[in-house]
Amino acid sequence: MAVLKTREQIELMRESALVVSRTLGEVAKLIRPGVTPLELDKVAEEYIRSQGAVPGFLGYGGFPNTLCISVNEQVVHGIPSDKPLEEGDIISVDCGAILNGYYGDHAFTFAIGEISEELKQLLKVTEESLYLGIEQIRSGNRIGDVGYAVQHHAEKHGYGVVRELIGHGLGKNLHEDPELPNYGKRGHGKKMKEGLVLAIEPMINLGTADVAQLDDGWTIVTLDGKPSAHFEHDVAIVGGKSEILSTFKYVYEALGIEDPFAERQAFYSIINS
Repeated sequence: MAVLKTREQIELMRESALVVSRTLGEVAKLIRPGVTPLELDKVAEEYIRSQGAVPGFLGYGGFPNTLCISVNEQVVHGIPSDKPLEEGDIISVDCGAILNGYYGDHAFTFAIGEISEELKQLLKVTEESLYLGIEQIRSGNRIGDVGYAVQHHAEKHGYGVVRELIGHGLGKNLHEDPELPNYGKRGHGKKMKEGLVLAIEPMINLGTADVAQLDDGWTIVTLDGKPSAHFEHDVAIVGGKSEILSTFKYVYEALGIEDPFAERQAFYSIINS
């Protein structure tokens, strides 16, 4: 059963989410060709600890690092390596932190240097699908409404929607009920209620939706070797409506570009300080 949160607990979870948001901002400052995922991982761990928080992924199920860094055809759960990032790569950086006993967990896919128009479109549509899904997170709606919104938008553009990996409830545990697929039928699935907190995370592939796991036991890759994008937010139902607890504003500030979804985020009454 889903663990519904009080307003006070949701505020604590906002603090956890914003630790992750700021950490992604610190990572964004260093994103460039030549930097290694392990260098980014070290910066993230140091920053999280400097905030009085604990890395949420390090040691989780035996995972060896603070960040999941997934490059190009890697979808999620990539283990940071010492291989330098190259011009034209895209990388998903997924980060978790524990503060006040609650998890924050969200992700952003970065362009390394100048990327192709094809990849720019993949990133744009994936981030759009995230917000379209968030619009459906409200009291009385069903889980299938969220998945349908994500799936319909991504598939409309010819992309593959990963089915084996999904979003989830969030709280004192990293993965709580309910499961939140990025596909579904409107009007189907569990009904969402006040106090529910979800990590919504579309994983959208340039080609096939099919994926496989590498021998390292963690890294998920696309079956056809084409790139994948991944964006994730922490969202609570407050007053019956979506309220985003995390933010990409620190990422966009670090990159020195305007957040294309700033107005949409403001619509959800995000308060970041």
